[in-house]
Amino acid sequence: MSSVAPAGKALAPPPAERPKQGRGLPVNLRQSGIYIAFALIVALFAVLTDGQLLSPQNISNIIVQNSYILILAIGMILIIIGGHIDLSVGSVVAVTGAIAAVLMVEHDVPWPLAILLTLLAGAAIGAWQGYWIAYFEIPAFIVTLAGMLVFRALTLTILGNQGIGPFPDEVRTIANGFLSGYLGNIGLGPLGGADLFTLLVALALVGGYVALGWRNRQGRIRYGQQVEPLPVFALRNALAVVVVMFMAVQLARFKNMPWVLVLLGALVLGSTLVMNRAVFGRHVYALGGNPLAARLSGIKVKSVSFWLFVNMGVLSAVAGIVFAGRLNQAGPTAGNMFELDAIAAAFIGGAAVQGGVGKVVGAITGGLIMGVINNGMSLLGAPSERVMLIKGLVLLAAVAFDIWAKRRAGTSR
Repeated sequence: MSSVAPAGKALAPPPAERPKQGRGLPVNLRQSGIYIAFALIVALFAVLTDGQLLSPQNISNIIVQNSYILILAIGMILIIIGGHIDLSVGSVVAVTGAIAAVLMVEHDVPWPLAILLTLLAGAAIGAWQGYWIAYFEIPAFIVTLAGMLVFRALTLTILGNQGIGPFPDEVRTIANGFLSGYLGNIGLGPLGGADLFTLLVALALVGGYVALGWRNRQGRIRYGQQVEPLPVFALRNALAVVVVMFMAVQLARFKNMPWVLVLLGALVLGSTLVMNRAVFGRHVYALGGNPLAARLSGIKVKSVSFWLFVNMGVLSAVAGIVFAGRLNQAGPTAGNMFELDAIAAAFIGGAAVQGGVGKVVGAITGGLIMGVINNGMSLLGAPSERVMLIKGLVLLAAVAFDIWAKRRAGTSR
């Protein structure tokens, strides 16, 4: 039969398609694979270490010991989403830690002012590199490779090739300290006592996570986009709640919540909101996905790239202060290989090599995977070369999985 409408009558619009519940596998492996892998790695090392990995003190150690890498991973995932790379972050960590040490220890600058000046120095370093990348159009690989050498040289010059310390107690507390039990401890039966404030913070966090996930799901349904089946959504959120609350209980049983975890949580929340809700975040994804299309659509791609590196400089300064505070001194070898750990965390966490894909939470998960591998292998007494071997294989597997998932998505259309 002909589909032509009678004269004077318009064709009725086709009925709106119901949102697809996903074909084939009920779980999007490209989005959820990293979390499944993280759970499997944690379970494996928990068994191999007879539960030591999940002890309250060890969980706290994993977070505190890897905090500066996780901070760098937040900035690195944004850089990679935007289609760039930054090889200089380890050297920037070193030079900003050196600046903080000179200000606080040698010149007795009050620690709040010294931290502010250090953050401004990090922003200036990021602006310097961002200018050459964005406005002079030198590839980020070259600019940051030069920066890796230049800022390491500046570190040696500032420190005179020797360590400077100790830092004020307040700075050391940021890196190694724990919140006081503001609301006291409560009994948890066989688990022992736990800080009530830490548990309430965790409950608020998981409540917000579930509410945001439900809101995003409903938004996708309204626009007819593909969503995962409701049972899968419920199971995924239930697992996330269980994991977060378990970690919170273990932290609350040890020495309450580390201050550096509060700082890290604020950075993750702020960065996630920027990338998911702000215009700047959408521009970053557009820049990494297709730079030419982004430019033609009116996005100020040079400005976006510039501010990405300013942000990376500030976060590197934060990591530099935390790392120096943890060691209680700034040293000339600080930050060695940090850039590789941050890049690995971003790629393991789901960033695409070509840019345009990635999430802040994914980068944090990737960083935690690296931290669990380091910690678990250490508990097993494995030599350092075996740890590097495992980490390298995990990185290779993550990138190979990303490429496989892309090809599978392309052939299934």
